[in-house]
Amino acid sequence: MARMNPHNSTADLLSESLQAANEPSDVASKNLSCGQITNEEDESLDKQNKCCSDIVSDSCKDDSNYKTGLNCHQEDQRRTSLVASIVETSHDAPTRRTIDLGHGSDLIYIQRFLPFQKSWTLFDYLDKHIPWTRPTIRVFGRSCLQPRDTCYVASSGLTPLMYSGYRPDAYSWDDFPPLKDILDAICVAFPGSRFNSLLLNRYNGANDYVGWHADDEKLYGPTPEIASLSFGCERDFVLKKKKLQDSSREKRGEGGPAKKRLKKSSSGEEDQHSFALKHGSLLVMRGYTQRDWIHSVPKRAKAEGTRINLTFRLVL
Repeated sequence: MARMNPHNSTADLLSESLQAANEPSDVASKNLSCGQITNEEDESLDKQNKCCSDIVSDSCKDDSNYKTGLNCHQEDQRRTSLVASIVETSHDAPTRRTIDLGHGSDLIYIQRFLPFQKSWTLFDYLDKHIPWTRPTIRVFGRSCLQPRDTCYVASSGLTPLMYSGYRPDAYSWDDFPPLKDILDAICVAFPGSRFNSLLLNRYNGANDYVGWHADDEKLYGPTPEIASLSFGCERDFVLKKKKLQDSSREKRGEGGPAKKRLKKSSSGEEDQHSFALKHGSLLVMRGYTQRDWIHSVPKRAKAEGTRINLTFRLVL
């Protein structure tokens, strides 16, 4: 797949998506080789291509024939068409799976939130053009390299994010237009939900992971809603219930205190849930999930491909 400019329009990305539908993507082939992603998402590419073609045909018009205001209107229409096409194709996907965790906590899992080929186009964009970094963090008072790449995007004026002694610089949404399109699609699918920050993580194989933790930082409030979108190699996402007496303890570090809670937790199936997060899937955690549960993406020997994960959050 040709290298994309980070400021390409959505129409440009979708145009490349159409080409990739006829010629297998090198990136897709590499990740499919991990043996954990199958093309079960063969979801009527003809319908997708028609949606994409409508957007691309608009982009082929000579902008010089239009006034600036009209050009802006057309760009808004293209973005609206992308969001509509993402949501429209969801009628072919499995019904949303809702998991009631009890005590005001629940999850929603949509296995095919984004169409299969569109997800590979976005994966390729994110893999090549996000300014990934692998920061040094502090765990139990010791410095170590974080076991995954990361990047942070947020609206201006928000409280800075800080975790494990690391404070990432925040990029603007305008730096990466496709991220704004994805955000719009999620907000359309979940009316009333609001997000103004995004933490991106890239797992470059089996040894990259995130340890047991809860996203219960004070800047997210007592009942944060977190939308987690996955691209690339399938990885396990494991959720474990905290001990009641430990639920209010402040979590810090890359899973240290949370690991201690895990050992004390009961081993009943009702206290643990595991999901194989597929390419293009969306998992939403709501209510008191961060207060009462911890989660992780553990190491997996067979996970040889790259996974990219986007977690949208609201900073209060």
